[in-house]
Amino acid sequence: MLDEHRSGRFTAWGNALLAGYAAPDDAAHHITGSDAIHRVTGLPGESGPVGLTLALGRLRALGATGLRLALPVPGHPLGLSGPPEFNALALEAEEAVLAPEAGVGLVPEVRAAGSGPDAADLHVEVVWRCSPVRDAPPADVPSLGEAERELAEALREATEALTRLDVAGAGPAARAALEAYRARAERDRAILAPGYPQRAARVLELAQRVAALVSLASGTGDGGSHEHGGAMSASGIAARAAALRPVERTARRALVAAYNAPVERRERGRP
Repeated sequence: MLDEHRSGRFTAWGNALLAGYAAPDDAAHHITGSDAIHRVTGLPGESGPVGLTLALGRLRALGATGLRLALPVPGHPLGLSGPPEFNALALEAEEAVLAPEAGVGLVPEVRAAGSGPDAADLHVEVVWRCSPVRDAPPADVPSLGEAERELAEALREATEALTRLDVAGAGPAARAALEAYRARAERDRAILAPGYPQRAARVLELAQRVAALVSLASGTGDGGSHEHGGAMSASGIAARAAALRPVERTARRALVAAYNAPVERRERGRP
C-alpha cells in the first residue's frame, strides 16, 4: 500500500471533472500518471475501447455526478454495493471505481509491455473494464470524521509495531522503502484533486502514512524481500500479522473515506 491506487486517482480527478474543477484533458492526464495509456471498455453506448477523456464525458452523460472508490479484500468488501459479478471482479483487483448514478463500475486491468531486462524498457497499459453496479450504500465506508478519529489510534498502534520490528536493524531494503515513502510524501504534497476539502487531504495523507508503516512492519513494503526484523519464528510472524490486520483495515477505510469525500459532502447537503 505504499503506492497510490489507480482507482484513487480516477476517483479524485473524475470527481474534480464532474464538479467543474478540472478540464477533461487535465483530469485524464492526472489519472494516467506515469502509465503509458489508459483505455475504458464496456461503457454503455460505446462499441469498443475509448480514451479517458471520452469515457469521463460518457459517465457524466450517463448521469454520474460523483465517483466512489472501493478497496475490497477477501472478507472485507470495502466500498462495494453489488451485484456479486462486479464485486468478484473488484475483489480480484482489490480496487474499483463506482459511478452508481450511471449504473456502472470500473475495474483496472494492468498490463506491462515492452522488452529487455531493464525496467525502463517497460511501459504500463491500463484497461478499465465497465460492469453494472447497484445504486446502493457502499459497504463499511466511514465518514471523514470517523476515519480521522480511527486513524489517530491506528497510527499509534502502527508506530508501536514498527518500533518493535526495529526498522533500523531490519535490513537495507526496509530502510530504502521507508526513505522512498518519505521522499514521495514530500514530493507529492499536493494530493487528491481540486475541489476536495482540506480535511480529506489531511485524512488521506495520514492514512497513507499508516498504510506505509503497516507495509514495512509486516515485511511487504520492501520490494518483496519480506524481511521480518531478523530471525523470527512462524508463530511470531503470524502474531505480528494478526496485530497489524485491524490497523491495515482502518487505513484502507480512511483512504476510501478521503477519496469519497465530495460524494459524502453532497449527500449530507454541505456546500
